[in-house]
Amino acid sequence: MFDTTSLLIFMAASITLAIIPGPAVLFIIARSLEQGRLAGLVSTLGISVAGIVHVTLAALGLSALVLQSALMFSIIKYIGAVYLIYLGIKTLFSKQPVIKDITVEPMKHRQLFWQGFIVNLFNPKTAIFFLAFLPQFVNPANGSVTLQFIILGLIFVILALGSDSIYALIAGSARQLLSQTERVAKIQKYFSSTVYIGLGIATGLFSINKSE
Repeated sequence: MFDTTSLLIFMAASITLAIIPGPAVLFIIARSLEQGRLAGLVSTLGISVAGIVHVTLAALGLSALVLQSALMFSIIKYIGAVYLIYLGIKTLFSKQPVIKDITVEPMKHRQLFWQGFIVNLFNPKTAIFFLAFLPQFVNPANGSVTLQFIILGLIFVILALGSDSIYALIAGSARQLLSQTERVAKIQKYFSSTVYIGLGIATGLFSINKSE
């Protein structure tokens, strides 16, 4: 269903995106710093389960679009590439929050799970991200589009779960290591913006090459 090159590119892009500290990662780190590693891991699990819901919805919606119009699907893919570039530019000029300035109230583990789940489930940016990212690596000529979306989405969620878990473990074990200075925050911002812009350009070119 997937050629080796496409799958490796997808996994590399997914890992790169997963390690970029976004709102979900900051939430996980804040929980870990406040309540320990287990609290961070439970929050990570809730966020990941919500990610699966987003993947399923994206797979069903975009699969229906493919059946209706191959041209429209191609347009969606290029819009997605442009959106990734937009994320990079927006990140570059945004003010990066500092982890040590984020405060959270202690919660039970069940509450942590559902809070992580709800926060990610109703985050429109998460839904838009999957709609922009996954289509770049789906090819209708390779079989069931729905199955491709689900497989790629699950791979991304699993990789993100691993990355987020590492953040939770580190944050729960080393508070000062993750108490960011302004300089570290700036480095992180430039790195994140470069990854988003680079990924948007790369996936756009990748899509063009596949269509030729």
